[in-house]
Amino acid sequence: MKLHLTADSLTLTLGGAPLLRFDAETPAVFLGSGEETVEMYRGNYQIEDYVTARIPLRMTAATPTDDGCTVQFGAALRMELRLQADCCTLRFAAADPNVNRFWLRVCADAAEHCYGCGEQMSYFDLRGRHFPLWTSEPGVGRDKTTYVTWRSDVENKAGGDYYNTNYPQPTFVSSRRYYLHADTTAYADFDFRHPAFHELQFWEIPREIRIEAAESFPALLEKESAFFGRQPMLPDWVGNGLILGLQGGRERTSALLERTLAHGIPVAAVWCQDWCGKRVTSFGKRLQWDWQYQPEMYPELPAFIASLHAHDIRFMGYLNPYLVRDGALFREGLAQDVFAKKQDGSVYLVDFGEFDCGVVDLTKPAAFEWFKNAVIKAHSLAIGIDGWMADFGEYLPTDDLVLDNGVSPMREHNRWPVRWARCNYEALAESGKLGDCFYFMRAGGTGSQRWCTMLWAGDQSVDFSRHDGLGTTICAALSAGMSGCGLSHSDIGGYTSLFGNVRTKELFLRWAEMAAFTPMMRTHEGNRPEENFQYYDDDDCMTQLARLVDVFAMLAPYTRAAVRENAAHGLPVQRPMFFCDEADDRLYTLQDQYLLGGDLIVAPVVQAAQTQRSVTLPLGTWIHLWTGRSYAKGEAEVACPLGQPPVFYRADSSWRALFEQIGKKHGTPCMK
Repeated sequence: MKLHLTADSLTLTLGGAPLLRFDAETPAVFLGSGEETVEMYRGNYQIEDYVTARIPLRMTAATPTDDGCTVQFGAALRMELRLQADCCTLRFAAADPNVNRFWLRVCADAAEHCYGCGEQMSYFDLRGRHFPLWTSEPGVGRDKTTYVTWRSDVENKAGGDYYNTNYPQPTFVSSRRYYLHADTTAYADFDFRHPAFHELQFWEIPREIRIEAAESFPALLEKESAFFGRQPMLPDWVGNGLILGLQGGRERTSALLERTLAHGIPVAAVWCQDWCGKRVTSFGKRLQWDWQYQPEMYPELPAFIASLHAHDIRFMGYLNPYLVRDGALFREGLAQDVFAKKQDGSVYLVDFGEFDCGVVDLTKPAAFEWFKNAVIKAHSLAIGIDGWMADFGEYLPTDDLVLDNGVSPMREHNRWPVRWARCNYEALAESGKLGDCFYFMRAGGTGSQRWCTMLWAGDQSVDFSRHDGLGTTICAALSAGMSGCGLSHSDIGGYTSLFGNVRTKELFLRWAEMAAFTPMMRTHEGNRPEENFQYYDDDDCMTQLARLVDVFAMLAPYTRAAVRENAAHGLPVQRPMFFCDEADDRLYTLQDQYLLGGDLIVAPVVQAAQTQRSVTLPLGTWIHLWTGRSYAKGEAEVACPLGQPPVFYRADSSWRALFEQIGKKHGTPCMK
């Protein structure tokens, strides 16, 4: 990076091309004001903005400093720019305290690609679209042209769009090999539609904008993750086999576990989300949001967990930062005054779909400590639970809510998932269980990199649909990885089943194929278990699943090495294809195949009834895992029968012996 400064112009260049440009003629900064309307219904937000003023500012003066410069935009705005090596920071100060809208233009070129913005599920390359950044339910249906989205909108205000995400983050990575991060939790909108610039909008002036560059993408992500913090290591036991998502009580869980093991399926853990009890709603079976074990459904649960541990099987549960008002912990929380309030001083209750819950005020130190100690430690860790789904970080309301720290909920909303992640992290760290236990989250924001031990891609539909189904989990993992969170997985078979949309055996097995080449395999029965295909409904499916889980377990040493790279250097486990060859333009728009670590290419089958798949191979010699056939750079058309998704490994990989062992055991040798 280089700074070029004159009396009336400033240009920051990267590799000789402009990155930021301010002068007297071309506005790149705008100040203004707006009046937003925000409506929430069960985690789905309708946000509209009426801009009352948008004023372009032109540079009027610049003063050099030892490490940059100070720039004036008339009397309205001052900017301090600091440049050290390949890292530039910008700080702005407005003269008018009523300014609540801020726009910044960053120079772009038409051939540029952009990635990140947290976890995006529809588009990996952000170029050509804009992305509002606000944590929310992603929506049941994320394509406004589909029946499912239309019906979700009409009946539940729950139909999403391509940009809706549980995990937004005001950070993007450019194919020019820099990342830009804005230090803000306000609503933002990153617009990548203009060929000459990216326009970033914020509903406040960010505390800082940071731009850092590197010579390569691995080096860039190492810098980015050093800034944000890195995810800790996963427990080794995660690689032992399948995490079995079961529910219905101890008796049913035990019976299905025994049947699963009898079919030769390696099991790492049993995940019983209903360990706390259940309630039935029109959406399907839901949980009793009172985070202690339910003795009627799970009698003597601590003893049951101990018996699983004796067989090297772990037990996982479920938590979120809300408490149902008919539960014992809600009553205890009332006595401890841990809940967020309404303007009139009463407890704020959130409708979660036919039941109301109190919001544990994580900005209140005493409430944060109470939940961490009296709930997570006392009722989960103390009875031997080895991990949990840490759900619902995105639901903080914005209307009539008063938080202990006095900050507007419009500013706290995008920070809430990170506060929730930190609460879970501290519970493990203080108990000495970090690295042996873990939790997985769907919601996130800036800081999740350090506090979130594992992401999951949320509540995909039980289908192959373009914006809701199986393929979105690949895009989610890749975009989150470029945002600094390199550990991700998904519900095998999806979760959401509504309006007659049900899971098939084919979908389940295609999802399991992909999951075998991710850091973690976990099943979920879904929101309507009885209406959807379950792996245990079919002996043939169990046989095929056993084989896929064995592939996953055999890969564990390799995958664990990739997890270590993520913890040490910020390199995601699932990586974009251009990490293979940064000079290959074909690789920059791929979002339906990925690198697992540095030596495996995985191209999951994401369409129904597909028996052949085209795979884009980069420079080098690549060996088809299942047949041992060699391929060179180009487009390879390969068969993809059930159980054999297109997977290739580097011919010169140091892990070649392991890959050959997997191919020999589970593949079909190439006919010469």
